[in-house]
Amino acid sequence: MHITLVKKILADGSPCRKCQQVESRLVEAGLLDKIDSIVIADERDTDSAGMLLATKHQVKQAPFFIVRDEQGNETIHTVYFRFIKEIFNRNASESEAAADILDSSPDMDYI
Repeated sequence: MHITLVKKILADGSPCRKCQQVESRLVEAGLLDKIDSIVIADERDTDSAGMLLATKHQVKQAPFFIVRDEQGNETIHTVYFRFIKEIFNRNASESEAAADILDSSPDMDYI
């Protein structure tokens, strides 16, 4: 299995807030060393490796994970808590899961 994390640099050159949060969660969970590569999707460069991957996989949000199995099949994960559950068989806390759901659904807001 090969895991790629695609994170974004915004048009103003700043790092994506959600990408930083997910990377911090990976560090805290001791999972960052399980990520084989980290690729940058730079909004200032449509030809950056991450932007090309986002286009290829029709992903509109960052961060996201590309998981390639031994047969070369790729699956895309855009929600952190689902990713760690499906790939590492770990559960996120309820608050992390709720935050991920809200972040991945821009039409939803806090109640």
